[in-house]
Amino acid sequence: MCGIVGYTGHRQAAPILLDGLAKLEYRGYDSAGLAVRDGSNLAEVVKATGKLHNLAEKTNNGAALRGCCGIGHTRWATHGEPTEVNAHPHVSGNAARTASGPVESAVVGVHNGIIENYEELEEKLLRHGYEFYSATDTEVVIKLVDYYYKKYKIGPIDAINRMMVRVRGSYALAMMFTDYPGEIYAARRESPLIVGATDDEGYVASDVPAILNHTRTVYYVDNLQAVRVLPGEAHFYDLNGDEVTVEPTVITWDAAAAEKGGYEHFMIKEIHEQPTAVRDTLQSLIKGGRIDLTGAGLTEDDLRKFSAVHIAACGSAWHVGMCAQYVIEDLAEIPVRVELASEFRYHKLLIDPDALVIIISQSGETADSLAALRAAKEKGIRTLGIVNVVGSTIAREADSVLYTLAGPEIAVATTKAFSAQLAAVYCFAVKLAHVRGKLSDDRYADLVAELLTLPDKATRALADKERIQWFAAKYSNARDVFFIGRGADYAISLEGSLKMKEISYIHSEAYAAGELKHGTISLIEDNTLVIGILTQTRLYEKTVSNMVECQARGAYLMGLTCYGNYNVEDHVNFTIYVPKTDEHFTGLLAVIPLQLLGYYISVSKGLDVDKPRNLAKSVTVE
Repeated sequence: MCGIVGYTGHRQAAPILLDGLAKLEYRGYDSAGLAVRDGSNLAEVVKATGKLHNLAEKTNNGAALRGCCGIGHTRWATHGEPTEVNAHPHVSGNAARTASGPVESAVVGVHNGIIENYEELEEKLLRHGYEFYSATDTEVVIKLVDYYYKKYKIGPIDAINRMMVRVRGSYALAMMFTDYPGEIYAARRESPLIVGATDDEGYVASDVPAILNHTRTVYYVDNLQAVRVLPGEAHFYDLNGDEVTVEPTVITWDAAAAEKGGYEHFMIKEIHEQPTAVRDTLQSLIKGGRIDLTGAGLTEDDLRKFSAVHIAACGSAWHVGMCAQYVIEDLAEIPVRVELASEFRYHKLLIDPDALVIIISQSGETADSLAALRAAKEKGIRTLGIVNVVGSTIAREADSVLYTLAGPEIAVATTKAFSAQLAAVYCFAVKLAHVRGKLSDDRYADLVAELLTLPDKATRALADKERIQWFAAKYSNARDVFFIGRGADYAISLEGSLKMKEISYIHSEAYAAGELKHGTISLIEDNTLVIGILTQTRLYEKTVSNMVECQARGAYLMGLTCYGNYNVEDHVNFTIYVPKTDEHFTGLLAVIPLQLLGYYISVSKGLDVDKPRNLAKSVTVE
């Protein structure tokens, strides 16, 4: 997903914009661009393909662009290839912007999202004399704003509101108008957008890290709102053009949390931050030895009334949901259904009115997850959001919200947010089971106490990283990797496989171990790496048997199990151990070696760990 940043004030804008884009590069990194105004009627536009450092070199780290008002963009291509002509900012004029220079256009803008009806709008604008130089939907929406602005001789807010009524899709937009020097106008529908204002400066961004060095007070722009940003001021407007009040949010984490802090990559830093993220999340929910969900908006009476739990999520958050299903059903004895949010939203929702729908999303802005939330709310079903970003759309729209306290996560491949989400669903499961009378007071107290040991055990799970690094170097040229497990181990296999494929580009798949013989085992050949997750005692022997079947066909076996299960070494070629804990919670520890394995394989192959190809951190479009 693309990153947007804007600045207006008394300082030179370009260096501030480049610094903000560097904090947002995890959102897109195939091209980048700046548009800066020096108080005259013309904006200077510079674009570059590839990583952000190419734009920095082209502008001499921003020194070549003079002016105190500007907007910037780092792109993850959706419409149009990642070329300089398709890079943002886009302009309302007809000239292609492939090189630096002043732009004679009424509107210059940047965009994050997808305009679904851009072809229809493009045809309309062609009939009114507009020409198009790029293959992007962004150019269409910028020119549509220009069309309304000129045709009706109205101000920027009214022109933007007319655009919002006409456009279908998702967008966060930041624009500058020739007739309004020193001002930035912005709007959003579905895609995240924040605004910051100090005494004499104004900021616009897709995410908090871009502006946290300058202000801790931010405003989350609401859906279908427009904003006028001036130095020291921010004014918010609804679709009628009426000014509305938006309450500020104070960011509590430090800007240094979004820096590498001496680590080579954000991903390895965030892997090592997992004990802290888990501890902070647990301590926010466990008070005086008891789990308290009232801060999340769930009372014990609420928990007793739920007839079933439905979980909708995407990617790694869906894997958290899979883990949650096993834990909740086993402890609370309540039916749980886990669905991909992209599927949840498109089928008939045959959900009991007394059920609870849980939406899990790190960013709180994931498009499909947000749509699933809204679909459940339309049916009148109670919703709970589990999110990491305070003030995000899912957090605002869910009936209840449970915050994970992972802090900013910059690497595209999630690690600490995943573990914090697991900690949160473990607390939910234990609390639900206790209030429903499925756990005795003693068993409840034991589980709560065990939860509080997880941060220290996560630290111990990191201690074996040198052996994992050695093993990763040995298998960095693997062509295929299979992850297998049963029950909760299968859910962790899914996450281990995703980590492997998304950052190492090695084809990997996860299977419920018993499914191997139903076709997949035909893919096993000499030296195929098969990784078995073996933390569930009652399923251990069956999974080992499935692994031995693969070994008989030439596979190389890696086993991941808990300390004490030393007989695993009799059956596999390489073993990794994690500390023992209650088996409901082993997933949080077992995932750490799998994260390290994916990381070290990627490093040994010389890949860009934090910014894997074709991926972005937050998927705010379909």
